[in-house]
Amino acid sequence: KLPLTVEEIVNFGESKRELFIKSSTYSIIPITVTEMGLTISWIFSSDPKSISFSVVYQESEDTPLDQCKVLIPMTRCNSHKETIRGQVKVRNSGIYTLIFDNTFSRFISKRVFYHLAVERPVIYDGSDFP
Repeated sequence: KLPLTVEEIVNFGESKRELFIKSSTYSIIPITVTEMGLTISWIFSSDPKSISFSVVYQESEDTPLDQCKVLIPMTRCNSHKETIRGQVKVRNSGIYTLIFDNTFSRFISKRVFYHLAVERPVIYDGSDFP
C-alpha cells in the first residue's frame, strides 16, 4: 500500500515505478485527491504474465470498502504483451485507488512497471484577448 498525494505524483517526473506482487496477492495505490477537475492517468506493463487491474473511489478512509464506487471493474490485462494506458477524471475529492491484482496466479509472482500523472484542467481566463 503506497498512499500518494497529487503533489507526490506531480513530482514523479517521467520516472517509472515498480511493484512486486507475489502470487495470490494484490497491491493497491491509493491516491488522495482534494481538488476536483483533475485527471489521473496511468501507464503500466507487467512481467512475466498478465495482471488484473481495477480503480475504485472511496469518499474517505472511514468509508467501508463494500461502499466504494467501482470506476473501472476488475479486468485481466495482457500487460505483458502491450502497455496499458488509462485515465480517470476526478469528480469528487476522496481516495482513488488503483488495484493490481495477482490473486488468480497460484505460483507466479509479477513485477508491474507503472507511471502515474496528474493533469490540471486548462482554464481560459481571456487574458490574451486584445
